[in-house]
Amino acid sequence: MTRQLTAFERLLTIMDELREQCPWDRKQTFLSLRKLTIEETYELADELLSENLEGIKEEVGDLLLHMVFYARIASEQGAWDIADALNSVCDKLVERHPHIYGDVVAEDEDAVKRNWEQIKLARGGGKKTVLSGVPLALPAMVKAMRMQEKTAQFGFDWDNVDQVWDKVREEMEEFRAADNPQDAEEEFGDLLFSLINYARWKGIDPETALERTNQKFRRRFEHVESSAGSEGLAAMPLAEMEKRWQEAKSLPPNGK
Repeated sequence: MTRQLTAFERLLTIMDELREQCPWDRKQTFLSLRKLTIEETYELADELLSENLEGIKEEVGDLLLHMVFYARIASEQGAWDIADALNSVCDKLVERHPHIYGDVVAEDEDAVKRNWEQIKLARGGGKKTVLSGVPLALPAMVKAMRMQEKTAQFGFDWDNVDQVWDKVREEMEEFRAADNPQDAEEEFGDLLFSLINYARWKGIDPETALERTNQKFRRRFEHVESSAGSEGLAAMPLAEMEKRWQEAKSLPPNGK
């Protein structure tokens, strides 16, 4: 523990020095850092997907720096400091794990989640509904998954996976039958929402699944592009593109 505390103290010291001495760091505000924090979060997400432990370490460090930065700005405004933020989350963890720090019994993961949500609702904290804890700025697919997970914890869910698949098929037919762009857009959204729900029932994270497909498509298309020669893709016949695409399917993920 001493090693970890020493490293954290070093980060706090460096943050203080940068805030006091560096023109760029001195200029930053909550809002100016926001877009950078979002970028760092997605960089961590990329490393998590590839399970690159060195990359994960680096990005975790970058995000910790951002958290310390926000705490330093807040302390300058006399609002709170890093100790307040850490104590706040520690108090929250103790309160929302009564099966560890109290006498509540939670026999499985679902029970733990239900307890967490019920305690959060009871406490309020400005969040008056089950879904108010889902950030509006989340990407749409992640948001859909989180909303479904949260409402399911309160019993708002299908009885079995076959019913969920029937809903997918129903939404697919409604999308096919849509005869104008506005209706088609609405039905497509409904179809995606139902597919995300089915993925949840199958234990699949739809965001991760789609990102893996994105990476696969990129890898295969870049193989096609690398085969195009000096004249580029514009001069490559579609049949040749298809040949190279099929060829790319047999390549390992790293392209070697």
